[in-house]
Amino acid sequence: MGAESALYTILVEKIKQDALVLPLLPKIALNVRQAADDADISLGKMSDIISHDAALSLGMLKVANSVVFGREIKVESVAQAVTRIGLRKIKSIATGIAIEQMFVSNNPVISKYMQKSWGETVDVASVAIALMTLYLTKHKRAPFTLDTLTLAALIHNIGTLPILTEAENHPEVFAKPVFLQQAIARLSNEIGAEITKAWGFSEELTELVMSWNDLSILLKEVHYLDFIRAGAVYHEIFTSESTRDILLESLVTKDILPEAKFMDSEAFSELLTQVRAMFN
Repeated sequence: MGAESALYTILVEKIKQDALVLPLLPKIALNVRQAADDADISLGKMSDIISHDAALSLGMLKVANSVVFGREIKVESVAQAVTRIGLRKIKSIATGIAIEQMFVSNNPVISKYMQKSWGETVDVASVAIALMTLYLTKHKRAPFTLDTLTLAALIHNIGTLPILTEAENHPEVFAKPVFLQQAIARLSNEIGAEITKAWGFSEELTELVMSWNDLSILLKEVHYLDFIRAGAVYHEIFTSESTRDILLESLVTKDILPEAKFMDSEAFSELLTQVRAMFN
């Protein structure tokens, strides 16, 4: 049995036996989510919770000052950031930001893969957020929120984490790019869906993680999937030119893109740069 098949077999068996160790949501994200579910939570208390984590505090400041919130006056404190973002949106945005802390490894090969995986996730998320920002300016009554999309985009490929962790446990055999790429392609969606369930996320997010790159599922109505897939098209994660053309045509039909080549425009590039700054 080759190493690729061995890794695949180990992962499949652990999934079947419910023995695969799923990553735990970062403690700070749990704290924020629990606080946000408290009907009596105040903006001040939420600010205190976020302020205990330097990375999350910085992330919240970047989000609050981003083009997404469209404010010229910059906020300079966590309290101001929480006030601008709002308690309803804090839960999803804080969770998404905190997830970055999970993509770390002491193994050079695994670490490189984790950085690559998180980088691609942010790339896709940035495009998705930029397009939804534009979409919501034209469709103000659309049943979508930027905070939900942000979380969805930042977890859409979360299934790579347990695969990389398993490889890290046996680096002499599995910490090789070709094996990791195959295992991720085959299993990351299924594993990612299990993670969303373990974290108590909505069924909608579970389905999104399971099907974001399953192009047999083409929804007639606008969906969060469309924005994430737009990010995958932009960054050529979908390698087939015909697939990209079909998706672009669908995005134009749904009025997510004004025309097929819009994402090549200077205007979109400028907006994307501004959105991407949230994650730098």
